[in-house]
Amino acid sequence: MFDLVGPLYRRAYRKVEQDAPIEGLSVGVRAVLNLLREHGPMTVPQMGRAQALSRQFVQRMSNEAAGLGLVEFVANPAHKRSSLIRLTEKGRAAITAVIDRERAMLGPAAGQVTGDEVDACLHVLSSLLRLLDDVEVD
Repeated sequence: MFDLVGPLYRRAYRKVEQDAPIEGLSVGVRAVLNLLREHGPMTVPQMGRAQALSRQFVQRMSNEAAGLGLVEFVANPAHKRSSLIRLTEKGRAAITAVIDRERAMLGPAAGQVTGDEVDACLHVLSSLLRLLDDVEVD
């Protein structure tokens, strides 16, 4: 499975990078925007944990997104030193356009797999992700 997931990820990454000039988004900024679209305002550490990325990388991508007017930093009532990051309307429009374009491009694949197959794939990948989260790294 990992022999397929790696190439799939890299091809998807290249495709996002190819299409980035359309919305002006890097893969990293796209990931931040998508997390915020799915989960609402989050802190940098929360986003880092959700994507298994370093806090520093997420901070750079968040700063880049803020520079483009796609996100804004707002006060976090739960933690004075860790701001919440939330989508702006411009950011919501940008990530919606990216997702819509990706879904249109992948639409033909929908006829090749059943809903049950997608559910089974999601179950397996989620289980592996949880298993790897529990693995201690020396």
